[in-house]
Amino acid sequence: MTTTWFITGTSSGFGRLLTEHLLARGDRVAATLRRPEALDDLRAEHGDRLWTARLDVTDAECVRRVVDEAFEALGTIDVVVNNAGYGLLASVEEASDEQIRRVVDTNLLGSIHVIRAALPHLRAQGRGRILQVSTAGGQTTYPSLGYYHASKWGIEGFCETIAREIAPFGTALTIIEPGATPTGFGSSLDTAPPMPAYANTPAGHTRQAFADGAFPVPNSAEKIATAMIDLVDSDATPLRLPLGPDTYEDVHAALTARLAEHEVHRDVAHSVAAAKPAG
Repeated sequence: MTTTWFITGTSSGFGRLLTEHLLARGDRVAATLRRPEALDDLRAEHGDRLWTARLDVTDAECVRRVVDEAFEALGTIDVVVNNAGYGLLASVEEASDEQIRRVVDTNLLGSIHVIRAALPHLRAQGRGRILQVSTAGGQTTYPSLGYYHASKWGIEGFCETIAREIAPFGTALTIIEPGATPTGFGSSLDTAPPMPAYANTPAGHTRQAFADGAFPVPNSAEKIATAMIDLVDSDATPLRLPLGPDTYEDVHAALTARLAEHEVHRDVAHSVAAAKPAG
């Protein structure tokens, strides 16, 4: 059975790979990106099974218009993939106000815009899937990526909430958490002028690891794209799907440490409860 997908950020990385794989197997794809001409080769090969539109996810009005047009053109859309993203490598002090706004506008608000625009259509259909591409950094952290984490932790909290809101309408949401993968993300990270004060700190060490190509990148982009497609085909609807040994181990360590710290404060947490009324 042919499945119809709506995918943001399809010019490269996971978005491009998903589009290629889905078209190759006969699915239909509404592919959105800043430069639609980047998919001219796929359009020439696959014809009207590929629908494209120029989209800047930071523009809420544009998002609503493009999503409406995609549903009108294709009739139904089975899967919405929020993949567009922006990476910023800078310590908290180094980043500019403009860079901070861009990472939040793209990764957090942009994803929210797409979901909000798609939900009325999915609800009317009575079925649908949303895949929100996040990262291991949606549950754990690395120095010099604080603003990126702020956006990813934010979208994960939003998605965890709305997954319960939209379930009664036959719509399921899964947060996809890829680990470090050679998709060009590392080389495309925006940076800020480094402050000497951070050179010999964890923030500086992370920056240097990226600069030297020493940051571990253990995953296959092809396998991650395939795992996302396999998830939809299986009809499984987990809230989160960790993809990559680094994601599994780093998130496991972060959750374990967080729970251990949480347990330490059990007594003081209970100590501030209001006294129960007598009688």
